[in-house]
Amino acid sequence: MKVRKGGVHALALKEAGSRKRELPQTDTGPFSMLGVSWNAVKAQIKGTAQVRTRSSETGDWSGWQKLAASDALPDEVGAGIRGASEPLWVGPSDAVEARVVADDGTASSGLPAGLRLDLVDPGVSAEEAKAADAGPKQAAFAVDASASPTDSVLPTDSVSPTASVLPTDSVSPTASASPTDSVSPTASVSPTDSVSPTASVSPTATTPTAPASTAPKPSIVSRAGWGADESISPDPSEYNADVKAVFVHHTAGTNDYTCDESAAIVRGIYEYHVKSNGWNDIGYNFLVDKCGTIFEGRKGGVDLPVLGAHTYGFNRESTGISMLGDYNTVAPSKAALASVAKIAAWKLGQYGGDPAGTVQLTAGATQTNYTGTAFTAGSKYTFNRISGHRDAYNTECPGSQLYAQLPTIRTWAAGPVQGLAVKSVSGAGLSGSKYYTKGPITVNWSATTPDSLISKFELLVDDKVAATAAPTATSAQATLALGAHTVKIRAVHQSGKTTTTSALAFMAETTAPSFTTTPGLSLRTGTVSTSAVPVKLSWAASDNAALKQVQLLAPTAATYGPTTTSANHTVKSGAATTWSMRAFDYAGNYRTSSLAYTPVILQETSAVKSGTWTTKSSSSYLGGKSYSSGSKGAALTWTFTGRSAAWVVSRASASGQAYVYVDGVKVTTVDLKSTTTKYRQAIWTKSWSSSAKHTVKIVVVGTSGRPTVTTDGLVYIK
Repeated sequence: MKVRKGGVHALALKEAGSRKRELPQTDTGPFSMLGVSWNAVKAQIKGTAQVRTRSSETGDWSGWQKLAASDALPDEVGAGIRGASEPLWVGPSDAVEARVVADDGTASSGLPAGLRLDLVDPGVSAEEAKAADAGPKQAAFAVDASASPTDSVLPTDSVSPTASVLPTDSVSPTASASPTDSVSPTASVSPTDSVSPTASVSPTATTPTAPASTAPKPSIVSRAGWGADESISPDPSEYNADVKAVFVHHTAGTNDYTCDESAAIVRGIYEYHVKSNGWNDIGYNFLVDKCGTIFEGRKGGVDLPVLGAHTYGFNRESTGISMLGDYNTVAPSKAALASVAKIAAWKLGQYGGDPAGTVQLTAGATQTNYTGTAFTAGSKYTFNRISGHRDAYNTECPGSQLYAQLPTIRTWAAGPVQGLAVKSVSGAGLSGSKYYTKGPITVNWSATTPDSLISKFELLVDDKVAATAAPTATSAQATLALGAHTVKIRAVHQSGKTTTTSALAFMAETTAPSFTTTPGLSLRTGTVSTSAVPVKLSWAASDNAALKQVQLLAPTAATYGPTTTSANHTVKSGAATTWSMRAFDYAGNYRTSSLAYTPVILQETSAVKSGTWTTKSSSSYLGGKSYSSGSKGAALTWTFTGRSAAWVVSRASASGQAYVYVDGVKVTTVDLKSTTTKYRQAIWTKSWSSSAKHTVKIVVVGTSGRPTVTTDGLVYIK
């Protein structure tokens, strides 16, 4: 890509009826920005100015776009300074159509004299040409200049109000809109008095010394970096005595730009301010794009109090920062807000100004601001150190959405860090209001203040710095010694102000929990099968600090709370099964306990019989068979060595009762009656603290009307 100087070319707007001036569709050389200007700076367009353009990349015509009223003026309005709309970025274009329609009841003769359309070619800077040739990924601030070497280039010399470009082809628009489709721009208030020499401190051409700031200097793209043509601004810079306030603006152009185009947009505004407005330089001291890139504006040194042309009546005691874009309905990005805060903190910090404070400014003109506050030249008025353009002038600038964010900008610029909060802690468990750890911890936090305005984060253990983290960090690590501690996070703002979170209580300990009752298995009531014997697992665990949970690791996985001491399971009969449990405390210490148990089914045929028993066959019985008896005194006795036993029977509405004897002692009478028929029911169980030899005997009671007892065997755990 070739380097190309920028320039502005003017096309006169012609009478087109009683209320209208226009420029028909006209082919042009390359341009990317435009605006309407007129002869008298104090005159106003009492109507609507609209444009539509043809893309040089696609050949498509845009819809009609309204040009916003300009509201930036130098304090001294001299000869050669023109009235103008705000410039509008339209992207690479090669044809244009424009119209200015007067309000109802206003003839076109009432519109400002010398109305013209100013087309701005931002050109291609050496940086952009180099970056573009290196590839799109490196094309920072590159502008895609679609004009070929044979395309006409807009002149870079002085703009002539009578200049025009004749169309070479008639191009039909793809869309149209009537003049009533857009809203008239808000009328700006013209100055009523010239600046009084006594109104404020006069600027000087003597270059002052740059004072040190209490805030770090942000990264700024220099005028050379964005490709300023210094030949069009030969006048020496003027300087104020200091910077008492910062006025925030927006350029009121499109938000539909890429950040690679930002440098070209800044160059276009520069060309427009000099060649269309007639100023000696760009008006703003700084410009910020939506990606947060900061550009040097008016020349003279970013670290010096350069007199700008941005806030009429108050330029002589302030600096002006403008966001690229229109922020009346679109919210500004966090990156852009952070950059404005950084510039404001740095510039005010050079002169001892608190970004969150107020200051008295001397009015340089008699006028009324957007909300109706009247200013008289020479009088002092109180402003926020960081104010919006509308606070000083009758304008919507910097847009309602950006204006609403000024309190955030002030807070970010002044400090301390906002929204600091611990989000989580790794390497420790929280029980109640205390964290427990074995030693190493990671603390995670968040803050709402952008990291670019933060100096560092510190992790404090017992109010001493244990770790320091970068402003971009969101976590830090430390190892706590055994015992009780407090942990905090401290954020250090670039101003030096600090914010500290509330103290978190920690206990570092390495003692593992203990099983005060070893995990044990016993039989429980329920339906029995060879693959699923109902059992109850019991245990008890404790910890010297805070028990968190107990996990069952095998033969299946489960997790239980610290107060749970038993759980029901089923297990296959005839196979030894290892039951492994692990107790955890909140610090992460743990202890494991494992024991093996085997449930065994003893069929009814394994019992010693007395009295009359009949064998029954059914797939519903264990092993397909059972014993049944209605004879009073008939008995079955099983002998086994184990720690738990369960008698397995069938139940029905006509089932009788049985006595149960354990080791020769009658322990209970079991009634087998049930409204529904059930098979393989463990209806009675008995457990012991350890495994030993036992006998279980059941005796038929011979209950009147329902004497029958049908038994399916005995289950025990060994």
